[in-house]
Amino acid sequence: MSVTRLLLVRHGETEDNVRQIMQGQTQGKLTPRGVEQAEELALRLAHEPVGAFVSSDLQRAVDTATILARPHHLSLTTTALLRERDWGDFTGRFIPDLKDAKWPPNVESMQQLMGRASAFLDFIRLRYPGLCVVAVGHGIINKAVQAVYHQKPIHEIPRMDNAELRELLLE
Repeated sequence: MSVTRLLLVRHGETEDNVRQIMQGQTQGKLTPRGVEQAEELALRLAHEPVGAFVSSDLQRAVDTATILARPHHLSLTTTALLRERDWGDFTGRFIPDLKDAKWPPNVESMQQLMGRASAFLDFIRLRYPGLCVVAVGHGIINKAVQAVYHQKPIHEIPRMDNAELRELLLE
């Protein structure tokens, strides 16, 4: 069985990251620092034997992945499976204000989130066997992907910084 090397990346810094706004499934816009982070990571990955680039279909991830793919002259595949968690009515709110807030019923459930993460890993295994795949997602969905992969609760997965990369080997 061939092993697929998944290089899981969180998008670069966005304007809403700086302002501490809950982005959820909004498009988001990279800051100049976010573009710089993606360019720095692109240089680190320039000599990796990447066979595919996959991204969340949200703009902040697409923009990051486009920068990462440029040195490889590869196109980008987008998938809603890698979208950030849907925060429902929390979307657009100032994160510190949410500390003791009652969760609205329209927040994507942990079961739904973990199901998407599992489906994403299956998608990568089936579509890209034996390749090195760079996949650009978001903070919470990336934690969910790692939690499924490591078979751990999501709270045990360390937070990913903007433009951080983590490697997963899929059989």
